[in-house]
Amino acid sequence: MNAIVKYSEERLMKVLLAPVISEKATFVAEKNEQVVFLVMPDATKPEIKAAVEMLFKVEVESVQVANRQGKEKRTGRFTGRRNHARRAFVCLKPGQEINFTEEAK
Repeated sequence: MNAIVKYSEERLMKVLLAPVISEKATFVAEKNEQVVFLVMPDATKPEIKAAVEMLFKVEVESVQVANRQGKEKRTGRFTGRRNHARRAFVCLKPGQEINFTEEAK
């Protein structure tokens, strides 16, 4: 819990944007006991760890981060780009789990 004290609670509430619910994320969750989140582009690993521990009351073993570049898309002769995304793969300690399917109280 000492990691939570280092960062402001307001900042930690903004670090995690959304859980990633996809086929790959589900496969990773079952195989490696990891949870995948979309995070802010400037979020650091210690911040992500502290945010997950504070919000979900679980213990985090490690965090891996992947930056995904946005795809280039065309509409006629105009090209544009989708937004870049930063994903965090959060590995939980054995016996810990986060369940997104239960109703929020």
